[in-house]
Amino acid sequence: MKPLTTLLALACAFAALPALPAFADSGSLRFGVEAQYPPFESKDANGRLQGFDIDIGNAVCARAQLHCAWVETSFDGLIPALQGRKFDAINSAMNATAQRREAIDFTTVIYRVPSRLIARTDSGLVATAASLKGKRVGVLQASIQETYAKTHWEPAGVNVVPYQDQNQIYADLVSGRLDGTLLLAPAGQKGFLSQPDGKGFAFVGEPVRDDKILGNGVAFGIRKGDAALRERLNTAIAKLEADGTVNTLARKYFGDIDISPK
Repeated sequence: MKPLTTLLALACAFAALPALPAFADSGSLRFGVEAQYPPFESKDANGRLQGFDIDIGNAVCARAQLHCAWVETSFDGLIPALQGRKFDAINSAMNATAQRREAIDFTTVIYRVPSRLIARTDSGLVATAASLKGKRVGVLQASIQETYAKTHWEPAGVNVVPYQDQNQIYADLVSGRLDGTLLLAPAGQKGFLSQPDGKGFAFVGEPVRDDKILGNGVAFGIRKGDAALRERLNTAIAKLEADGTVNTLARKYFGDIDISPK
């Protein structure tokens, strides 16, 4: 498993290659997605993609008069695959951080959600290095939560354990192999706390905050220099914000959680 720094180095290497034609206005847009992170993106019982980001992506394509196509890959492979031209844009709950901006460009921010720690209700844990010292905390590999935990918690003796699949993190929480997981709050609520396996677990402590690492919100990731696609997507995003589509979908998936960029 490759750490985020290695993956970003590979992405930067792609960016340094001779420029290829940017987004081709062919009437279709290929979104890269990691489909195991409800309620942002997942699959229903019939294998169809569903979730907040999927609905946002389809709405953006409709406003931009494009046909949406979806290309699945692991979260840690999204940036290299984008640079390798496997798809045109990333739509997978990816925060626009300073580190990621070194490798790719982003559209305007669409939404922002808090990152929180889940642990057993009676664990007494909170989201601080002192509280978690000696504990095992699962994080999604190549996520900003992994970077945050390794920067702020690991040096203080917290065992930060990366996984490629958030669902495996939940399984290891239930089995006792992990003491907690740091993730986007809506994903934790929908994907675990509201499920039978989540009984006895809860968000503990306050949301973590570090704008340099966690970014200022979620946006579509695009290749460096793809100005035409960024302008087209930004125009469509502005329409969704103006007509209330983003807020309507947010209430559907996140309830009362405030996702407005701040």
